[in-house]
Amino acid sequence: MTVIEDADTDTAALAERAGRELEEAPALEIVRWAADTFGKRFCVTSSMQDMVVAHLASRVLPGVDVLFLDTGYHFPETIGTRDAVAAVMDVNVVSLTPRLTVAEQDAEYGPRLYERNPDLCCALRKMQPLEDGLAAYDAWATGLRRDESPTRADTPVVGWDAKRRKVKVSPIARWSEADVQDYVAEHGVLTNPLLADGYPSIGCAPCTRRVAPGEDARAGRWAGFAKTECGINV
Repeated sequence: MTVIEDADTDTAALAERAGRELEEAPALEIVRWAADTFGKRFCVTSSMQDMVVAHLASRVLPGVDVLFLDTGYHFPETIGTRDAVAAVMDVNVVSLTPRLTVAEQDAEYGPRLYERNPDLCCALRKMQPLEDGLAAYDAWATGLRRDESPTRADTPVVGWDAKRRKVKVSPIARWSEADVQDYVAEHGVLTNPLLADGYPSIGCAPCTRRVAPGEDARAGRWAGFAKTECGINV
């Protein structure tokens, strides 16, 4: 076993132990563990839907890096939320861009790739930029919640991301939507205005629609495709 493999095994064991020990811990305590353990090698990823996890992290690690995937296809409201976050929150917003511009991707793969091959589009505009951006970190936090969809029902509060060889922290995994709204109201957390306009899950504009009453919160993502995740969190 190489030195890198030994280190991965040790870190994976650390993450799995923390996941067990922190399962019932408050979200702030989970984030504090990550900040204390990894310091500046810990970051938050955000789609700029709501800034709950970034706000939690800023309370224990002021100036924490918040990574945003600027795909080139976002709603104007999402870009506006990103800019507002950078202006008023105690975080460092880092916009990650794909290797190809939208025009370059259109030239190489054809226009509206998201309509013909959304998996490839997500790989180019989300997954690859994230891989590049996470290279500087040992641990990253997400806003995943178990109640969002069946694919997220087993999300650990702390786990090992074997694909990226990093610790993945989901401090609000056990929260409900009501818990999120309570935190937003109590702390005045910034949220994307589209949340109040029928979009409970916000992605790229061409691949996101409003959700009808009674539908799953992520039903508006990639409607018409057998696809519920971009690939980042699976």
